[in-house]
Amino acid sequence: MRLRGLMLGTLVLLALAVGVYFSNKQKSAEAAKPPTDAPPKILTLTERDIAKIALKKHDADEIILEKNAAGKWQITFPKPYGADQEAANQLSSSVGTLTSDKLIEDKAADLSGYGLKAPNIEIDVTTTKGATKRLRIGDDAPANGGTYVSLDGDPRVFTVSSYNKTSLDKSLNDLRDKRLLTFEQDKLSRVELIAKKQDIEFGRDKDQWQIVKPKPLRADGFQVEELIRKVKDAKMDLTVSEDDAKKAASTFNSGTPVATVKMTDPSGTQQLEVRKVKDVYYAKSSAVDGVHKVANDLATSLDKSVDDFRNKKLFDFGFSDPNKIEMHDNGKTYAFEKKGEDWLSSGKKMDSTSVQSFVDKLRDLASTKFIDSGTFGAQTMDISVTSNDGKRVEKVLISKQGNDYIAKRDNEPALYGMDAKTVDDLSKAAGDVKEAQPPKKK
Repeated sequence: MRLRGLMLGTLVLLALAVGVYFSNKQKSAEAAKPPTDAPPKILTLTERDIAKIALKKHDADEIILEKNAAGKWQITFPKPYGADQEAANQLSSSVGTLTSDKLIEDKAADLSGYGLKAPNIEIDVTTTKGATKRLRIGDDAPANGGTYVSLDGDPRVFTVSSYNKTSLDKSLNDLRDKRLLTFEQDKLSRVELIAKKQDIEFGRDKDQWQIVKPKPLRADGFQVEELIRKVKDAKMDLTVSEDDAKKAASTFNSGTPVATVKMTDPSGTQQLEVRKVKDVYYAKSSAVDGVHKVANDLATSLDKSVDDFRNKKLFDFGFSDPNKIEMHDNGKTYAFEKKGEDWLSSGKKMDSTSVQSFVDKLRDLASTKFIDSGTFGAQTMDISVTSNDGKRVEKVLISKQGNDYIAKRDNEPALYGMDAKTVDDLSKAAGDVKEAQPPKKK
């Protein structure tokens, strides 16, 4: 009897479990369904689905956007233009995932009452499979009720919000790439700047910029990247009238040259020439037509000499901590080696705060000027810093010259002028490194 009761109880529990399972499954399925009163979706296309967009407005030329072989948007009509990729992607996303605010009529017999028979805007969306969907955008509904829209082949009429209408109502200037140079920043291999009667060339090895012309020199990577950013951000003003554009071209020809910059990436070399007329700067690009006014700060960024781009720091270990430091200073020797989290000197654990202060002085050690010619006298200090897990070893030699100092990096011809205070502070920081105190007993 007990066995029969146990079996019966087990069957009841099993039945309850099965019932709960199917009940939860049904609830999940129902929850996944959109509400019956949810606004209907008008189009459901992903970015990958769309290959071409044709935008027609009754008061402007048709605009055709097409993806090229690399998947980038290009304007192919009314003229071939580069497209602003962000603006084109936003348009593609807006039209491809368009959702209505409200279903106005399920089977509209006459579209003229909604302004959809001769619509203000028509957008043809062609998919990668060759199918075309035509979206019609008509009149604004009364009392801020949105804008009427319909889809060819679909008898329904919807309204969409003013925000959705704005995201679709784009002009040629909205969609054009406005950059004066269209290089790919992360793929640049060469940058050339002709300014102040100097021809300066930068080359990139991986992520490290170096000056290769007029002679090999260490470059300040931040300054080179800032130059590139300024050129990349230079844009055309497409609202300028045709007459003003012609005047700008004439003015440019009589202007005073400020600088010419050339950017080289895998697609080739693009050039931007900047000239000044009174207090106004104009630029002519090899990538786009015409002459365009540019901001003063672009000209300031270009109007520089080679010394403006040189690296003034004596050491390159940057934000990474060294593994080993050895310094000889007027007969005194300091040697520190990092083991795990501790700094050691002659096997003794050193106070980490005082060592870090010394490391910071080395990290910030910089010249006040560059010395083009001169002799390096008897050295008073030499410093060797090992970093990057032993892969980088840098050595700096320092000699006294009058009241100041001259420094040079080992195996480099460049000379760096340094003031006395900087060197004195470095000596003091090395001398202030002390042995770690044993932990206090509790």
